[in-house]
Amino acid sequence: MTTQPTIDIPGDVLRPGDADYDSTRAVFNRMIDRRPAAILRCHGPGDVARGIEFAREHDLVIAVRGGGHNVAGNAVCDGGIMLDLSVLKSLEVDPDRRVAKAGAGLLLGELDGGTQRHGLATPLGVMSGTGIAGLTLGGGLGWLNGRHGLACDNLISAEVVAADGRILAVGPDDHSDLLWGLRGGGGNLGVVTSFTYRLHPIGSVLAGGLTYPWAAAADVLRFHHEFMASAPDDLTSAVSLAVGPSGKPTLSIAVCWCGPPAQGEAVLRPLRDFGDPMVDDIAPRPYLAWQSAPDPGFPLGRLHYWKSGYLRYLTDAAIDTLLLVVTHMPPGSSGIGLQGLRGAASRIAPDAAAFPHRAPQDDLLILAQWEHDRDSASIIAWARDAFVAMRPNLEDAVYVNNLGAEGPERVLAAYRGNHTRLAELKHTYDPTNVFRMNQNIAPVAVQTGPPAGHGRTWTRG
Repeated sequence: MTTQPTIDIPGDVLRPGDADYDSTRAVFNRMIDRRPAAILRCHGPGDVARGIEFAREHDLVIAVRGGGHNVAGNAVCDGGIMLDLSVLKSLEVDPDRRVAKAGAGLLLGELDGGTQRHGLATPLGVMSGTGIAGLTLGGGLGWLNGRHGLACDNLISAEVVAADGRILAVGPDDHSDLLWGLRGGGGNLGVVTSFTYRLHPIGSVLAGGLTYPWAAAADVLRFHHEFMASAPDDLTSAVSLAVGPSGKPTLSIAVCWCGPPAQGEAVLRPLRDFGDPMVDDIAPRPYLAWQSAPDPGFPLGRLHYWKSGYLRYLTDAAIDTLLLVVTHMPPGSSGIGLQGLRGAASRIAPDAAAFPHRAPQDDLLILAQWEHDRDSASIIAWARDAFVAMRPNLEDAVYVNNLGAEGPERVLAAYRGNHTRLAELKHTYDPTNVFRMNQNIAPVAVQTGPPAGHGRTWTRG
């Protein structure tokens, strides 16, 4: 039996049995129930460096918690050191330069709230309780992507604690290779303690939802897909399919127009007129209100199981399969979402940042969530079966932020052509894979030697 080391890290440390230990180790997905040997509350990069040093000296796994929202639950580990960044809530907004420096513990709603006081925003996600750190490091899909790109595309610089404890100022002129990797590479390359974002003028938005009778679902899905193919960059949309309290399936489309309101009314008119929607609540509203609108549907304390993939071509076969799996969805809080990735976010070169999925498409998310452990087996089985049914219609690609505990082939699908470069970066900044509680990329040395067939392999460490 392995004896745990005495946890004597200097600083604000929680151990099993301490008052806040259980609440701090709890994350968004209640399926995750892990017990770190110690939780180090990090009040700055120096605390992070000390935690890394202690873990390396004692060969302990390191988990890094920002918002704790990721479904895979990699923010918490068993028997290792959890670096808790949730207290890093600093925010500095420079409205003249249109930049914001944000602590890694901020949630989406906290960053939005601070920037909106100046009529500014950076592209983030779609739920205010999401942590900005994991969201940005994985890409960052949200309502402003069409006009301004992903969250990671708006990352200007970062403060990073490397695997060897160095505190790095990362930007276009310093460690630019690492900045490339932070823009979508997940938590593989270091612990980011602050992010500096580019901001954009955002006031109220024209946003809301359309809900349709199920009999019209196939026609509406087809029309919406064609409509969005030529929509202006200011318009972003998302499709939701669920089974309502009545046990009947429902189809809704949410939209957000971030341009001039009068122009948005004209652009949206064909969509609002099609399919005889039962509900149309599209209206001008504060951007902050729209960003937090989904929050009631994702309360803390539920169990979650997600499957995901990119859907580029909404063929008739894809529509038929999608509607069929929805009819088998267990009643409750689960759903299937299609979140649009179009406009500016889709036109960036696939190798310009670690995030590679640069084509007009939808992120299809089979989001199973439920409240009672007794329902776990049946709901997980539905989600798995739904993914197997949909997979022939999906690209060999996946949004890394939606991955659960899946195999290395899915990590390859998350990074596609950028995986080799990321593996080489991993070797440069974390050659012993200290940061492995993530969708892990194993370090690989850069091959610089003679042609294949020679007996010696030359590498640059």
